[in-house]
Amino acid sequence: MFKTSWTLTRRNVLVASTAAVVGNGLAPKATRAQAQQAGSKRTELQRHDLSAPGREVIQVRVEFDPGEVAPEHTHPGEEIIYVLEGKLEYRIGGKPVSVKPGDVLFVPAGTVQSVKNLGCWSSP
Repeated sequence: MFKTSWTLTRRNVLVASTAAVVGNGLAPKATRAQAQQAGSKRTELQRHDLSAPGREVIQVRVEFDPGEVAPEHTHPGEEIIYVLEGKLEYRIGGKPVSVKPGDVLFVPAGTVQSVKNLGCWSSP
């Protein structure tokens, strides 16, 4: 058995997004870009129209500083989250969910969510 430990300066999450927000799936096309939140970095990786008229998918990489919180918010489309680094504490629809590297989350459209970067992760 081995133990791996990371201490992070930022948390990395790879997500696919709908509209101009973090997520994945069908959503109305965005009419304006999402503002950059202090303590975080959002990098758009790709954007494509979907076969459903007026819908698009956006894939982004989001990085949060340790201790940083993305307050409660919603997105107009479904969201798929893949954690690259760190330990995160999500609240999705009022339920707490802890995630680590390699974990995947699905957030239905319109679901209230928030997330905090706990900053590190250790394997048993």
